[in-house]
Amino acid sequence: MESGLGIIGAGGIGRVHAQGAADAGCPVSVFCDTDLDKAAEAAEPWSADTVGSVDELLSRDDVTRVVVAVPNALHMPLAIEALKAGKDVLLEKPMALNEAQCNAILDAHADSGALLQVGFVCRYAATSQLARRVIQQGALGDIYHAKAVMLRRRGIPGLGRWFTTKADSGGGVLIDLGPHLSDLVLHLMGRPRVEQVHAMVSSTFGSPPDSYKFTNMWAGPPELEGDFDVEDAAIALMRCEGGASVCLETSWASHLPDGTIGDGVTLMGTKGAMHFDIWGDHVLVGGEIGGEMSDSKLPIPEGEGWGTAFKREHECFAKSCATRTLEGPSGAEGQAIQCLLDGFYRSVAEGTAVTL
Repeated sequence: MESGLGIIGAGGIGRVHAQGAADAGCPVSVFCDTDLDKAAEAAEPWSADTVGSVDELLSRDDVTRVVVAVPNALHMPLAIEALKAGKDVLLEKPMALNEAQCNAILDAHADSGALLQVGFVCRYAATSQLARRVIQQGALGDIYHAKAVMLRRRGIPGLGRWFTTKADSGGGVLIDLGPHLSDLVLHLMGRPRVEQVHAMVSSTFGSPPDSYKFTNMWAGPPELEGDFDVEDAAIALMRCEGGASVCLETSWASHLPDGTIGDGVTLMGTKGAMHFDIWGDHVLVGGEIGGEMSDSKLPIPEGEGWGTAFKREHECFAKSCATRTLEGPSGAEGQAIQCLLDGFYRSVAEGTAVTL
């Protein structure tokens, strides 16, 4: 049987997945979207078929793998539908809206015989993979603190549309950028168990929508009559088993000039420390050699960048499907990040730290 790829959702992230899949040598076969004009536009560069319903896509024998790239509220029902149809699934982050929905997906997965990979694409950035190799070589020793920062000055996505409507998204920047940062940091730390979280959020820039100034907008244009009932900035703290700590700081919007505080991941260890911009071109490592301070700037291979992370993600997905052995982020790991997100939002609601 031909191992074709279907993408559910012809929006921005669906098109990014199409490019990544093509770069990985497994171009999309079918685009599915209820807006057939949008589907046709997304499919045109790849000469892919288009369908207007998920049932029609899942009924095709020539499609064995699907990417679910739709608003967060649709992740659970469409992932379950695809798994029940026996399709291998690459499910965009966040896995769902809450832990209960993740559990429903995992139940469907257990009964399906299909593979389920969660879209934590930051693991596949060249800097992230270089950083992990350095850590695995023991250069940092025991990691006792980590910090991840991703600040945007004017980066509210799809203002007034599903991204900023809590019923569709589950939240704002914390559920949008938070899964990327949380998963990557914990992945690099060896996935310690998080015992306690404390989160704080603010909502300053998105309401009223017509007063928000921006230069460009992911998932735009804005819908000025739409909703904005989510947070646009967040800080989240984690205490891990064994005493390690993690701090996440992220925003969709602020008045801070771009680049004032650099985005990136910082890891502090007993033998060394590390910092890198996820989409940068090098990893900085500090330590000691022979009792003297030593700093290293480790470059990533020339030609690496944002797009190559999606390429590697699809290489991993295709290989896993071919070998029937999952090598990428698992459903259990997606659920674990969702538990963190649930804890963050519970902490915000209660105004205090909460134990997981």
